[in-house]
Amino acid sequence: MTDHELDADSPLTLPGFFDALADGDLLGGVCADCGQVLIPPRPACYECGSRAVDVESQPNTGHVHSYTEVHTAPPAFEGDAPYTVAVVELDSGGRLLGRVDAPYEDVAIDDPVELQVREPTEEERAVALSYETEWPVHRFELR
Repeated sequence: MTDHELDADSPLTLPGFFDALADGDLLGGVCADCGQVLIPPRPACYECGSRAVDVESQPNTGHVHSYTEVHTAPPAFEGDAPYTVAVVELDSGGRLLGRVDAPYEDVAIDDPVELQVREPTEEERAVALSYETEWPVHRFELR
């Protein structure tokens, strides 16, 4: 197991996860005891409770596990509605929630997708929490 200090820079925290994502590295925790993939990584496995969690790079490809269309968006995203959100099972087995850059009617269970990461726009920074303003935006595109 790789030892990671639990500070803001640790890949086992959201800031550390998003810092790595901004650098193009999608990280996941992998439980050394049961093999569960945790995305974003965290210091303890939610499957078995083990604290033996390694941090490993994850693939940016996977398939749609579940999806829905958001019609009533939070105030900051009202202008975007309706939009598609999916739980994507990455090729490693870990799951990550994110928006899909496709209309709801064009998405189906098991559709292959690829994660895209970009800098937030000024508009996105304006609605982010103070500690999230530099976090990259991730979305999935149909392949």
